[in-house]
Amino acid sequence: MAILVGLFVARDRSFENIQRADRIRIGYAVEAPFAFTRENRRVTGESPEVARAVVERMGISQITWIQTEFDQLIPDLRNGRFDVIAAGMFITPERARWVAFSEPTFHVQQGLLVRIGNPHNLHTYEQVVQTAGIRVAVLDSSIEQRMLQQIGLAPERLIRAPDIPTARVAVESDLADAFAISAPTLRWLVKYEYVPQLEVATPFVQPDPAHTDGLGYGGFAFRQEDRALRTAWNRAMDTLINSRDHLQIIAPFGFTEAELPGAITTQEVLTQ
Repeated sequence: MAILVGLFVARDRSFENIQRADRIRIGYAVEAPFAFTRENRRVTGESPEVARAVVERMGISQITWIQTEFDQLIPDLRNGRFDVIAAGMFITPERARWVAFSEPTFHVQQGLLVRIGNPHNLHTYEQVVQTAGIRVAVLDSSIEQRMLQQIGLAPERLIRAPDIPTARVAVESDLADAFAISAPTLRWLVKYEYVPQLEVATPFVQPDPAHTDGLGYGGFAFRQEDRALRTAWNRAMDTLINSRDHLQIIAPFGFTEAELPGAITTQEVLTQ
């Protein structure tokens, strides 16, 4: 058995091939602040900028950026269109059936976008659940949707939106009383988008950890068979993640020290 395992590992040239080409292909989808393009066509955001730092530490000098839709990232990765996903992808057991994740690179805090003045005085997800009649917008199949359902929000009080602009309009038009989304995304919206009727609910108390264990952690994704590449990537990340340099890279995109992942491993995230 040991010989067979050794032969299998020897055939994995995923990192060797990238080293030889001195180029890595990275897939992303536009979803600020995690990944997007600036006017000068530079691919940027939390995930691409961390990826750049990792690739440099790996000794690879060239990156080919490949844009796709978010729901096509995993299929395109598996079909060989690119070598790694850098798109703020959350680590979940469902996705781990199809891809192999790096160690975590962030752990987002939560927040609420409400109308100016916070008319329903909402400062926690628990209040959203406990206040009769409150309707909350979420991105369909999002971490926030899962959290609110675990806390006990009835499905009929969820306004499931396909994207951030739709969810924002739901609050502006009074279809929803709040929009539950990650804190970095909220900070980005308020700073860079025109949302004069809306504000971030402040202060905001994070949900009970009993409802959030293993949720909100994100990282990079690889083909499951590309063990050598993933190992090299994790090794290059080892002294970067949670460091001052890491925080400096992600701070322009609305991430704070509270969003650093800490010492948790991907295996621990997937088994919580």
